[in-house]
Amino acid sequence: MTRLAIIVPCYNEEAVLPETARRLLALLADLQAQGEVSDDSALYFVNDGSRDRTWPLIEELAATNPQVHGIKLSRNCGHQNALLAGLFTVPGDAVISIDADLQDDPEAMRAMLAAHRGGADVVYGVRRRRTTDTFFKRFSAEGYYWLLARLGVEIVFNHADYRLLSRRAIDVLRQYRERNIFLRGIIPKLGFDSAIVHYDRSARLAGETKYPLKKMVAFALEGVTSFSVAPLRAIMWFGLCVSVLSFAGGLWTLWERLVNNVGVPGWASTLVPMFFLGGIQLLSLGVIGEYVAKIYMESKARPRYIIDREI
Repeated sequence: MTRLAIIVPCYNEEAVLPETARRLLALLADLQAQGEVSDDSALYFVNDGSRDRTWPLIEELAATNPQVHGIKLSRNCGHQNALLAGLFTVPGDAVISIDADLQDDPEAMRAMLAAHRGGADVVYGVRRRRTTDTFFKRFSAEGYYWLLARLGVEIVFNHADYRLLSRRAIDVLRQYRERNIFLRGIIPKLGFDSAIVHYDRSARLAGETKYPLKKMVAFALEGVTSFSVAPLRAIMWFGLCVSVLSFAGGLWTLWERLVNNVGVPGWASTLVPMFFLGGIQLLSLGVIGEYVAKIYMESKARPRYIIDREI
């Protein structure tokens, strides 16, 4: 039987944690009763530097149930690094990661395990629809997946971080040592047999979302710049187009002045191109700076996370 480990990254999740633990433990017990997973399967909460009572609650759950374990990071390292801390620390033949808010249906784990037994090393949990999202969230998220695909990033549409990984897949994932982590783009690059399990996404049980607009934008930029150099190439082609247009404008100006003897008075013809080119230069420097910043962060090779305590 498969030894299953369920990883739940947590950041300020005291409002939802007791119910999350209850539902996941009930599911785990049912899977064990049906012989789908082994008796030493367990639930692992990864505390990502929470400022509320998330870690004391994890300690209480671990003290009352031997199937509950906790991993405490020394500080807030981010959702992706918390996932890696769990994946690289917990034992198990198969590891499933799921968010603490349980918007992703835990019952989909049954189909994930079935696909794993059928030979899949990676099983993606993909939501059927986004009816629980606002129009802005749905439009921006689906547009983002479309943009990544257009930039050449291999990604599973409408898949977040609800997935099953085999032990073999996790061992290979260890070889990806970059600090700028975007697991949704890395996992498809592993190349192992994969499967997709569809599920309906629910509303959040309690608490607040941990991905406000600011973090969503930062995460989106991380995905684009970590897996595509298309923005840099776009700058080159855009610069080439602007140069051609500027050269053509210069020729036209000389023609008007030397052949037609027509002057072009006024400051608008001077300031507008100057402002336009200045804006393009600043935008180009910003995009280049984003890539240079990633090189800087990677060159320092600092640890992605530090584990403070395990229970």
